[in-house]
Amino acid sequence: MRKVYLIILIFTHIICFSQNKQLLYNFTSIPQSLLVNPGADVSYKYYFGFPVLSGVSANFGSTSFSAYDLFADNGVDFNDKIRNVVNKSSNKDKVYANQQLELFSGGFRIGGEDSKSYVSFGAYQEFDFLMYFPKDMAILALDGNRDHIGKAFNLGDVNLRTEVLSVFHVGFHKKVKENLVLGGKIKLYSSGANATSTKNSGFIYTTDGTPETNVYYQIISSNMELKTSGIVAFTKDEYDGNIANDLIHNTFFNGSLGLGFDAGMTWYYRKNLQFTASIIDVGFIRHTKDIETLTYKGNYEYDGVNPNFDFTDEPENILDEFEKAIPRDTLYNKYTTWRPTKFNASVQYSFGESRFDDKCSCKPPNERQYVNAVGAQFFAMTMSKDPFLAFTAFYKRRILKKLEMKTTYTLDSFSYKNIGLGVSGTIGKLNMYLLVDNILEYKDVTKANSIAFQLGVNFVFQNPD
Repeated sequence: MRKVYLIILIFTHIICFSQNKQLLYNFTSIPQSLLVNPGADVSYKYYFGFPVLSGVSANFGSTSFSAYDLFADNGVDFNDKIRNVVNKSSNKDKVYANQQLELFSGGFRIGGEDSKSYVSFGAYQEFDFLMYFPKDMAILALDGNRDHIGKAFNLGDVNLRTEVLSVFHVGFHKKVKENLVLGGKIKLYSSGANATSTKNSGFIYTTDGTPETNVYYQIISSNMELKTSGIVAFTKDEYDGNIANDLIHNTFFNGSLGLGFDAGMTWYYRKNLQFTASIIDVGFIRHTKDIETLTYKGNYEYDGVNPNFDFTDEPENILDEFEKAIPRDTLYNKYTTWRPTKFNASVQYSFGESRFDDKCSCKPPNERQYVNAVGAQFFAMTMSKDPFLAFTAFYKRRILKKLEMKTTYTLDSFSYKNIGLGVSGTIGKLNMYLLVDNILEYKDVTKANSIAFQLGVNFVFQNPD
């Protein structure tokens, strides 16, 4: 059973990546750029997304190993592969997964033909997962403690949260000056399922009792808890419903509720020198429905010939053994979780005046458009321990009047060679986009530390000019 537990940990570790959307950020020909900066400089007359297909994103990755490390046909025993993965990972390895599916979206100008005020709205489903790799618990599950006498296994390595939720949002942005755009969004969160275990501490310690006898002395000190909402009903013996249907119902119609906001801005120091910034998901969810908190708190001492948690003779599930050692209590208290807040900032320099409309550049400076842009972006996201940081350099090029491309190079804790490529094009009123991260890894995705993509279809109605 300990290997089953380990495989679950490892598979969870594989399907993770950050929510940084550096290709989408400030790619203003795509309406969904308002999701990462509500103060983006977009000026559509109005737009609406193709239902369910306007925004689809998925991210997969790992900070320390790839699927190839586990499943390569190289003659290495699978047990040895697992051990190698555990040995090369650390409790500082971040595990993060995010998936979004936009259900509907739209936006329109308000205040007349000359107005520079816009309203946007929409709803999307989101899945979040965050975990720090539980290094000590993985070693304990793999080896037991027979070969680790004198080592204190840190229970604080267990640190995770996961959630399925829906988000309904309404936003407003306005060009308050010729060189300044401000925007914001109000969000209503509905959590269909949540599990949080982030404030754990304690240890499992085994040592020799006396040098004359084969006696061991073990201390277990535990202060652990797991908070859940929207999950307990599915675990009851009498439950006979459909988990997928009930989870969808809870997520959109019967979930625990919360509030949040986004804010952003775009400022032009000069026509071709732009600065942007945004803060996303400053908010909370108050969990009140189908709630349960499991606690494992107390101290346990053992003095005998064979210490607990030694799997040499009879392998057992470490969680079952731990439950015997520390009493489990069940509470039904409401609790609050905070959304992972994201911060973006960028600088962009544009050059090369557009000649798609005129053979010569006869427009005044404040109306000129550029075909090239280079810049840099900074991204940060709150996590339960250290924040996640990323730095991106990018280049944008308008290939045709209604066809743009963007390429990025990103440095973060997942990869030092993440090159992304995005394309956005409009045919008539139909806008389509495809954004792909880490394109160098597609030659063999089994060896990739991260793979991510976004795509969507919108209907965009521009001003006549």
